[in-house]
Amino acid sequence: MNDDIFARVRGLVLTALREIVPDLPEDAMAKVEVTPTRDPAHGDMATNAALVVAKPARQPPARIAAALVERLAALPGITSAEAAGPGFVNLRLDPDVLRAVLPVVLRRGIGFGDSRTGGGAPVNVEYVSANPTGPMHIGHCRGAVVGDALANLLAKAGFAVSKEYYINDAGAQVTALAWAAYWRYLQAIGTDLSEEEFSDEVPGGLQYRGEYLIPVGQTLAASFGGSLAAPGGRIAAPDVWIDTVRDATIEEMMLQVREDLRLLGVDQDVFSSERALVASGVVDDVIDRLAVDGLIYEGVLEPPKGKTPDDWEPREQTLFRATQFGDDVDRPLRKSDGSNTYFANDIAYHADKITRGFPTLIDVWGADHGGYVSRMKAAVKAVSGGAATLDVVLCQIVHIVRGGQPVRMSKRAGTYVTLRELIEEVGADAVRFTMLTRKSDAQMEFDLDAVLAQTRDNPVFYVQYAHARCRSVLRAATEMLGEAALAEAVLAEVALDSLAADAELALIRRLATWPRTVEAAALAREPHRIAFFLYDLAGDFHMLWNRGRDDSTLRFLQPDRPAETLARLALVAATAVVIRSGLAVMGVTPVEEMR
Repeated sequence: MNDDIFARVRGLVLTALREIVPDLPEDAMAKVEVTPTRDPAHGDMATNAALVVAKPARQPPARIAAALVERLAALPGITSAEAAGPGFVNLRLDPDVLRAVLPVVLRRGIGFGDSRTGGGAPVNVEYVSANPTGPMHIGHCRGAVVGDALANLLAKAGFAVSKEYYINDAGAQVTALAWAAYWRYLQAIGTDLSEEEFSDEVPGGLQYRGEYLIPVGQTLAASFGGSLAAPGGRIAAPDVWIDTVRDATIEEMMLQVREDLRLLGVDQDVFSSERALVASGVVDDVIDRLAVDGLIYEGVLEPPKGKTPDDWEPREQTLFRATQFGDDVDRPLRKSDGSNTYFANDIAYHADKITRGFPTLIDVWGADHGGYVSRMKAAVKAVSGGAATLDVVLCQIVHIVRGGQPVRMSKRAGTYVTLRELIEEVGADAVRFTMLTRKSDAQMEFDLDAVLAQTRDNPVFYVQYAHARCRSVLRAATEMLGEAALAEAVLAEVALDSLAADAELALIRRLATWPRTVEAAALAREPHRIAFFLYDLAGDFHMLWNRGRDDSTLRFLQPDRPAETLARLALVAATAVVIRSGLAVMGVTPVEEMR
């Protein structure tokens, strides 16, 4: 049986529509929605069916709505149907239909809300992919959480998901990193060079000065002694040491990255190396393939308006016909000196993912890469012949605040707030939940003090408190009734007709929306919707809890009313299940009790 009560009612609406207007086109039927009403006073659900099919049906929306009302109101389980607005129909369900959601939740457990929407289709979600030039910091954290939660969400919606990290270990930045690590190596073997003297010898100057490279230098000194340096601990020719130092440094940085991600609860399936990709010849192969398809040419681009990008040259270059696939301008694949651009490498990487069997690609990027989206989508269309799609989720900057004051960070100077420090201060669960309390493309303020506050304004606390309250009720009930009576399979069989109060039915309505929330959030690539749902669910539960304080007939445990007690325990247990289901998508551990 479909967990989604809204999907089941939509099926009834579509059947009625086909009777009213035979031979409606499928694209019109696909636009029919059944959603919760904004105001419960208007009913439990609303459908836009009459409005969206009116044009192809060549009938006024009001006429179709009236016919829908007549048919739907006659169906079992629907107590009323009313036309509203320009073509909407509001539906009120028999309370038994709503109450029937609870046994489904209790039998399915945290699998409630699992969807077949994805149909097992493979999806590659690539996220974090930070340059391995230093420890993970707060700037990487949001993308890590959003990407991981999105991957979990897609899996719950029925997609076959692969979580991937692209190691940007080729190019100028890792060369600069190698020089910085070499400086720490020279320090470890006792060079008398000052940092300024060393920096003067480095192409472009010393860029990474953070102390995190000191252990790398010490490890190199322990492994190679003075063999990587010139006599007297001076700088040797780069060809003596550059490959060795670069490889060792990248390996150490990636060990730190993986460990930091594990502390955050992120454990990706695949780590792909840019250097390995380039060395394999795939980049040149992809360029050759584009050439065969007539999609590259030699030319000179017009000078860009505003800021000049790194890949623009006032000379002839090898250009990709990106405008043929919806981009604003054609893009360089090779520079005038014959070397490949970063974009060429990125095309080859995405082509490689497609070759590995992923027709649907999702990249989670920082918002500073927003200008890169159109060219990458054009490239994916080109290399796949239109068979693959690329979705890009952009994550805006996060501002760290402590004591009402911004916390400054600078990666190259080594004075930034690391991801590990953030986790040690507030905990991985609080970090993950908080990062999902805003839509990813909106800037957010991460208040270190507010995240630990035990108030309703702190969504982390508010949701966890709801789960802890559920578990507290169930523990008390276990002492009163025994553990066997509280098994979810047993509670799934109890009579529920006593659940009739407005606050109880409101909570059930919220639980019923969980499956459609999962599906909608997955298709929209918006995991923050899960945090919003859980906050609203927690609010409904806390409201019912507070009503019980004022009205003894609404209390969960009533020794003199065993039937009502069991029904309410079923509601409490179902609420805890759905909270756990949502937190599992977010990668957050539910708490059993608040301290």
